[in-house]
Amino acid sequence: MKIGDKLPEVLGLDANGNTIKSSDFAGKKLVIYFYPKDMTPGCTAEACSLTEGYGALLKAGYAIVGVSKDSADSHKRFAEKYSLPFPLISDVDLTLNNLFGVWQKKKMAGREYMGTVRTTFVADENGVITHIIDKVQTKDSANQILNLK
Repeated sequence: MKIGDKLPEVLGLDANGNTIKSSDFAGKKLVIYFYPKDMTPGCTAEACSLTEGYGALLKAGYAIVGVSKDSADSHKRFAEKYSLPFPLISDVDLTLNNLFGVWQKKKMAGREYMGTVRTTFVADENGVITHIIDKVQTKDSANQILNLK
């Protein structure tokens, strides 16, 4: 997905098995953030930043959805542990990761592997992508979104 593309209607299932659709957020700007793994330091920092800034994000007209390849059970534990106020989509089959182009070859400690590249997509009130943040500041991700022009 790139700037100017329209979000797909069906985004996936949240931790409770509910279908999340882009039309659920009509009239709001939608933040879809992709992250590698529940309970890891960077992903926790990002989720906590978005939780801390949630009130300001809502006031600015944003809704938030997180996406990773973790299971629904993992998402439930993560959301409960950190009191996350937004849904997390379980993308175990990598449908959204592939559609949005964030499932890529990564390198760590000298080895290559496929994984989710941390990326935030922002769509306008009509579901059209207006911004892509590919250098996410995990501890300040809410402000990164709020400061978009």
